[in-house]
Amino acid sequence: MTNLSNTMPGSPAHDMAPLRAGSGWIIALGVVYVIAGFIALGSVVMATVASVFVVGVMMIIAGVAEVFNAFQIKTWGKFLVWALLGVLYIIAGFFAFENPLLAAAVLTLVLGASLVASGLVRIFLAFSMKRESPWIWVALSGVITLLLGGIILAHWPVSSVYTLGIFLGIDLIFAGASWIGLGFGLRRAATA
Repeated sequence: MTNLSNTMPGSPAHDMAPLRAGSGWIIALGVVYVIAGFIALGSVVMATVASVFVVGVMMIIAGVAEVFNAFQIKTWGKFLVWALLGVLYIIAGFFAFENPLLAAAVLTLVLGASLVASGLVRIFLAFSMKRESPWIWVALSGVITLLLGGIILAHWPVSSVYTLGIFLGIDLIFAGASWIGLGFGLRRAATA
């Protein structure tokens, strides 16, 4: 006997049918991500420059959007604030293109400081949690984040040449692995 709920429009099985049909493409996308991640790890300096260029493009796009948004605001004072913010974003974006290694140094410094701050906050939160909760995992996460940020800052500015590239490579590999896992999971669900 067939289960009609699996074939009815709006059912979870019916909604997943297009994804199941494209599971091969999802796996292929994951493989491309993993390969790109290993290429990035093989040339971390070029990956760092590429990630700075991506940040620069995003800042220019955000700046243009902020300036456009400024013209939608009716009051003069708010218009100036939004327009100035947009122009600063655009300038920072072009600065990233003009001197990507200096931009990488600034981004790496911000990243290291953010990781140190995040680690300290997690450690503080872990020790303020009740002892019955899994506070040790939060504390361990905080210590690892704090150490990672400390290592980045201790080797700064030299670390700015490779840190962003390493992060990009690792992110691509994990994203690719998750796409591959999703694709194979969809294939298993289709045969079940």
